[in-house]
Amino acid sequence: MRTIPTSRRPSAWIRPLVRQLRAYVPGEQPKIPGLIKLNTNENPYPPSPIVLAAVREAVDGRLRLYPDPTAEALREALARLHSCEPANIIVGNGSDELLALATRAFVAPASRSAREAGQTAQPQYTAPPPQTLVQYFTPSYSLYPVLADIHGAVRRPVPLRPDFALPNLAELGTEGRWHFGAALTFITTPNAPTGRGYATAELRVLCAAMGGVVVLDETYVDFAPEQALALALRLPQVLVARTFSKAYSLCFQRVGYFVGHPQLIAALHKIKDSYNVNGLGQVAALATLTDLPYYRANFRRILRTRETLARELAALGFQVLPSAANFLFTRPPRFSAREWRARLRDRRILVRWFDAPETRDYLRISVGSEAETDALVQAVREILAGPRATG
Repeated sequence: MRTIPTSRRPSAWIRPLVRQLRAYVPGEQPKIPGLIKLNTNENPYPPSPIVLAAVREAVDGRLRLYPDPTAEALREALARLHSCEPANIIVGNGSDELLALATRAFVAPASRSAREAGQTAQPQYTAPPPQTLVQYFTPSYSLYPVLADIHGAVRRPVPLRPDFALPNLAELGTEGRWHFGAALTFITTPNAPTGRGYATAELRVLCAAMGGVVVLDETYVDFAPEQALALALRLPQVLVARTFSKAYSLCFQRVGYFVGHPQLIAALHKIKDSYNVNGLGQVAALATLTDLPYYRANFRRILRTRETLARELAALGFQVLPSAANFLFTRPPRFSAREWRARLRDRRILVRWFDAPETRDYLRISVGSEAETDALVQAVREILAGPRATG
């Protein structure tokens, strides 16, 4: 067999940046009958019957045609919902696509030396140019550093307080790692994976102090007592990200959107894919907006289950953090969080564990249906009643 010269091996054709990239790791999606999935924060209840009917009716000759490239009808409906103009909105293939577009649109790639120096954050290194910085709190959505790395930007993770609250401006100013002029700052609110909610007044102060673009990632806002979308219509540097996935049971369709200043939105439209949102997704999202009472009733149901689950776990010795999302972040008793994940999986229940210093003592547990919650609590009781770990 002939040896391929090193210069012609497939790995040699891949950019060094991509070869070294640590990809985003999504929650596992096994297809196992009877599995209780509490690891990816999906809504346990189906879309509205109106949405299902609309999607079925759209499966016709339109499938051969391209969808509306700018999702105009959906943008108009969203503009009515949020009391703004369609020019304030861009729709994406899930909000993840829009987070990636924001990185491409607002951040300049950095040299390799600048990336390495910026990420060590040692005082002897020259600070990287602010236009190359992607800044975010940690722990938060683990896609943010991946987006920065893909783009060749400088990652700037900044720790939350020990209780996962936001640092105030004085703390950020003296910490040294926060850059008020960073090209792009991501703030997850409510936070993931911790579930911590942040007050709009607190976010307003922080956003107003920023000299670059700030994305308030409100993926879980429908389960929170406050929302900050108004900031995107008042402060020109703020974009708010929303999704139809978590609250509106459309993970399968991948539809998200940004709200913000028309000039920022127009910049994102320039660089998006031609037909980035599939037609059935647009149909489903439009139909969703016609039946919001159905979803709001489900939100209330999920919140009741969240509080029930929090009480049950606390009574069993779990430290349960306050949550403004459709999941709980909890420190389990007796065994390590990693072992709890394995023991629950043995009982066909999936939960999420993040192997990072700030999070490895915790499990993130999605709020499922009442029946799924009962099954989880029963499994926890059985595990606690069983033998201790041997190794």
